[in-house]
Amino acid sequence: MTASTLCRRTLTALTATALLATAGCAAAQAAPSWPLPTVTLPPELSRVLRDYEAAWKAGDGTALAKVFTADGFILPSGRLPARGTAAIQASHQQPGGDLQLVAFGYATADTVGYLVGGYRYPGTVGPGGKFVLALRKDTAGRWRIAADIENLSQPPR
Repeated sequence: MTASTLCRRTLTALTATALLATAGCAAAQAAPSWPLPTVTLPPELSRVLRDYEAAWKAGDGTALAKVFTADGFILPSGRLPARGTAAIQASHQQPGGDLQLVAFGYATADTVGYLVGGYRYPGTVGPGGKFVLALRKDTAGRWRIAADIENLSQPPR
């Protein structure tokens, strides 16, 4: 075996080892799974969650309120409920971080529907929180949140 062949084989073995080690580290650092299986939403419902995430991250109460019906409710964990566009706008004026929303289930019929799901932030240890969104379709055919009910999940004691 020539020195060149030995060098190539050694380099190939080192590269393969590095790739395997990297894959193992990535798997070990992956976010914990959700407590229930997630479902893929139709685009018009997924948009509700993606618009919510974007407004939350930006701290944009005006954009967040646009995801809701004009008479929508927020029922946050550990705080008093609020109703209507002005109250929802006022509730969110600071950047909220990289909120991650997923759906566990949903249903729609005519102009009403619901989403049941979970939320967390990158690096969350444990289950994060859960929510139920009551939905109503507006006159333009876009789904809006009529009520956002959320609470934190507590890890088992």
